[in-house]
Amino acid sequence: MAGSLASQIITAIGGPENVRSLTHCATRLRFELVDASKVDQNGLEHMQGVLGAVPQSGDRFQVVIGGGVATVYENIMHLPEMAGVGGASASGDGQKSNADVKAEARSKARGKVAWLDSFFEYLADSFRPILGVLLGASIIIALVNLLISLNVIPNDEASAGWVFVKAIWKGVFYFLPIMVAYNAAKKLKVDPWLGGAIMAILMTPQFTGLMDAKTTTCVENAALGTKSCTANIFGLPMALSDYSGNVFVPLLMAAVLALVYHGLKRIIPESVQLVFVPFFCMIIVGALTAFIIGPIGVWVGNGLGVGLAWMNTHAPFIFAIIIPMLYPFLVPLGLHWPLNALMLMNIQTLGYDFIQGPMGVWNFACFGTTAGVLFLAVRDKDKAMRQTALGALAAGLLGGVSEPSLYGIHLRYKLIYKRMLVGCGLGGVVIAILGWLFPSVTAAGQTVHGVTTTTFAFTSLLTIPVFNQMWVYAVSIAVSFLTTFLLIITFDYRTPEQKAEVLARAAADQKAAVSSVEAEGAAPAVATATATAVATKTEAPAAAATTVVNAPVAGHVISLDETGDPVFASRALGEGVGIQPADSEVVAPVSGVLQTVAETGHAFGIKTDDGVEVLVHVGIDTVKMNGEGFDVKVKANEHVNAGDTLVVVDFDKVKEAGYSTTTLMTVLNTVAFASVAPKTGVDVKAGDSVIDIQH
Repeated sequence: MAGSLASQIITAIGGPENVRSLTHCATRLRFELVDASKVDQNGLEHMQGVLGAVPQSGDRFQVVIGGGVATVYENIMHLPEMAGVGGASASGDGQKSNADVKAEARSKARGKVAWLDSFFEYLADSFRPILGVLLGASIIIALVNLLISLNVIPNDEASAGWVFVKAIWKGVFYFLPIMVAYNAAKKLKVDPWLGGAIMAILMTPQFTGLMDAKTTTCVENAALGTKSCTANIFGLPMALSDYSGNVFVPLLMAAVLALVYHGLKRIIPESVQLVFVPFFCMIIVGALTAFIIGPIGVWVGNGLGVGLAWMNTHAPFIFAIIIPMLYPFLVPLGLHWPLNALMLMNIQTLGYDFIQGPMGVWNFACFGTTAGVLFLAVRDKDKAMRQTALGALAAGLLGGVSEPSLYGIHLRYKLIYKRMLVGCGLGGVVIAILGWLFPSVTAAGQTVHGVTTTTFAFTSLLTIPVFNQMWVYAVSIAVSFLTTFLLIITFDYRTPEQKAEVLARAAADQKAAVSSVEAEGAAPAVATATATAVATKTEAPAAAATTVVNAPVAGHVISLDETGDPVFASRALGEGVGIQPADSEVVAPVSGVLQTVAETGHAFGIKTDDGVEVLVHVGIDTVKMNGEGFDVKVKANEHVNAGDTLVVVDFDKVKEAGYSTTTLMTVLNTVAFASVAPKTGVDVKAGDSVIDIQH
């Protein structure tokens, strides 16, 4: 596919005429399409520069790009053919755009509790656009803390330079309520500047100065270390609080503002809405926020923070383990945003947060998994996965962003979560034990069991210095990272078919490279040495050569082209046959060691003593049956003789489930042999010869 990445994506998405609207978030392009069936998903997934392609409900589609998504978005919107196509920037100026939608896993969950799903979507879209500035601020904090710990710069609060540096990142968190109010209002189709302006009322020097007024009464809250004040406003009591960094108040305010805003637009003539809708909204919602919504938001935030703090104090082991074990499921579903909000509230009310330490354990388990995938990609010469994993790992370790790993790799390979959860659990145990033995001491002198931080930080390598008891945190994330890394490289993350496809593709690429050298007149000795290296890598020396592969099941033999499976038909998994079964017993087609036995019983990989690698795949897409109807008789690493029973299959149940019963068999390392010749168009019994091999 020629052209720039932008033009390639638009072509694969079905052309500009298939795009209703386009926006982007931190890592993904979000398309709303005319017809989602026109998308070339396979082309997108194998496109250089694309980390993944995620179909969604309706005609929505996401293309995962990674950190460079904004540039790709701009390049797409500047394509001549995109002129006039509906779109909105990341800030979402167009109200008709509905591109900030859930990921594929979340779309599957939607509809069970519609209002709850909408609530989480509201939270996500209120925070997502400001992730960039939060990330930037967290890195500044981390670097400053690191320089202070190394005595490069003094920790001098009276220094003008120090005040300036602190203001760079402090401004993000101080004015966070205004940013959240802006995004929340926009999500609810309200003028976002109106939401920001109303929230700003509570943060003006005049409003905050009411706490020091002579007529104001204040009470100290010893538990939270905060001050609660009440002012007399026109004869009415108003509870005063420090709203800087608060996220619950703007979320509640925006919801009330939406009701008032849309209600006023229905009753005020359109010709004067520009003036009078904001006028009445600022008066009505501004007053409601100051007198009622603000105090309620502070009370809710404080209550949740105190509740979690109680759990962290009285059940630290449970807390430290549950958080990293839950996050792998919360993030893909978009359900982690409430915890992010609580982290910010903890910092604002308690002065520290204790959730981010265990959360970092999950993040580094995620990144360790990606590192393991990268290791295998390099080893197996999987160029596409190597590029995907390298970009995802860089985004994770340096930026603390897990989305490229999740959408580019983890959610596409079902075995990954089994490995990753072990790392999450083990890292959680370590941080729980060490956090209990070596508690943190806050700036107020409080002893807290667990790792704490005084700022909201994306958990990356760069932000390690922001955590109290830094060494405890570092050891915990190292354990989770190394655990998942070692599990992936030891047990792999791919099914036998997926691994075989990669190895076959790599061998084919190497063979093509050898042919290219020969065509250009390279020395025959070089070509011979290279071919020998390929053969040596794929087969082991043996006294007797395997020359035939037998039928694993009785039935009618067809070619791979007739099976209806594009992967097998492409010979990416080697040359072979398909058999339409007439019996329920599937047997070993050759003698050798079972290198792989799928847990679901649908696939078996056998390697003979002389290095012939045979894959037996029972049915098409039968992995989705999760082993139902498959009675497996063997285990991985067992030696079997030709004719030994591998699995007994209820093919009637396979048909009832809507899957093809065609059993496919291929020689995975076909490229290592002079000839692999299938015999098709015949009826056979199990054990009859169906493939001839010439060495």
